[in-house]
Amino acid sequence: MTDATVRGPQPRRGTIQRMDNVAIVVDDLAAAVAFFVELGLEREGEATVEGSAVDRLVGLAGVRSDIAMMRTPDGHGRVELTRYQTPPSREGDPRAPTNTLGAHRIMFAVDDMDDILDRLRPHGAELIGELVQYENSYRLCYLRGPAGIAIALAEQTG
Repeated sequence: MTDATVRGPQPRRGTIQRMDNVAIVVDDLAAAVAFFVELGLEREGEATVEGSAVDRLVGLAGVRSDIAMMRTPDGHGRVELTRYQTPPSREGDPRAPTNTLGAHRIMFAVDDMDDILDRLRPHGAELIGELVQYENSYRLCYLRGPAGIAIALAEQTG
């Protein structure tokens, strides 16, 4: 027997504390901020970031980007909206179907989904499919926001 077998499993030193934020690249930062404010997120702050540390972090050269950090009302979730000044953002497929590989949507728990949808439509929100009742638990929908961002809303009903 080895010493490790006798001692048993060693505790992990590095652990995840929480999910901090989800970053989304947008082409119109002001429109994206307005959309998420209307959804109910709070603007935590805005900044322009650049420099060698940023370049090294994201693996791009000559980065200059404007960011807006949005926070859920309970303070537990954040969305970082980023508009790259340089280098220019690469085009994606903002209408990619929901089964496309990769990070694809962000979901928010909401109250009064009908009111939220009515408020978001003037900001360009469009349903991807239908608003559905899932069993006796939730009303759910997927919608497109700024830059084609897929957003899911869940309203608990039971």
